[in-house]
Amino acid sequence: MQIVDRKTKKESTINYPKSVNFLYNCFFGRIILKLLIHRFTANLVAKYMSSSMSKKRIIKTIVDNNIDMSLFEDKEFSSYNDFFLRRKKNLDFDMNDKHFVSPADSKLMVYKLNKDTSFDIKGSYYTMNDIVDEGILSGYENGYALIFRLEVSDYHHYHFIDDGTIGKKGFIKGCLHTVLPVALKRYRVFHTNSREYTILHTKNFDDVVQVEVGALNVGKIVNEKVKKFKRGEEKGHFEFGGSTIILFVKNNVITIDNDILLYSTLGKETKVSCGEKIGIKVD
Repeated sequence: MQIVDRKTKKESTINYPKSVNFLYNCFFGRIILKLLIHRFTANLVAKYMSSSMSKKRIIKTIVDNNIDMSLFEDKEFSSYNDFFLRRKKNLDFDMNDKHFVSPADSKLMVYKLNKDTSFDIKGSYYTMNDIVDEGILSGYENGYALIFRLEVSDYHHYHFIDDGTIGKKGFIKGCLHTVLPVALKRYRVFHTNSREYTILHTKNFDDVVQVEVGALNVGKIVNEKVKKFKRGEEKGHFEFGGSTIILFVKNNVITIDNDILLYSTLGKETKVSCGEKIGIKVD
């Protein structure tokens, strides 16, 4: 998988950890994986990641992922999960209400929903009803599905893309696979992972369906309990693990920026920042 940095135009390749390749591409690894994705095991891992014993993992993660810690608040972390939930010093959020923005620091892929209300994610085929409860995405035909994949190096808080009010919400229990593309070759990850969806009644972009998808060993998807929201306010956060956010937008509501559409057509993800413009409202 190729990732393009919008600012520098440089491309990089995802290098999967040996442990991930072992779990998904080896017979014995897949046996271990069945144990790891059990919720009891995931809860044990979550407890460890919230304990002081996990602090020793922090430096290695910073070095291995080349994380610029100057961008984040300066503090002493009590656990790996405390580090994982680090906050940025400055959140440069585009407040132009005509601009459609990214809800999180992530790697973005955009898909135009076809007439069969289904779409392809890295070689695996999904109907829209595989992602959320049946009927939720009625009326989103020919719109967009925006897939925001968060890695361990990313800021794991996500923010509201516009002013509005909260509509219907739902939680779908599932197992917790990694969201790295290597997993998509073997498992229908977005169909089996635990996920939470919210219908956002937005001021400028009609109803947007936001889906948070848990990943391997994620302890929780934590959303703020609000009824009304403002653009740029925090919607929630993921605890330890890579994660994904999916936004479903109706047809003729936004125009996606050309560079992102081009990279998506070429099968490349675009690196975007939380609050960064990625499209514009259709007048």
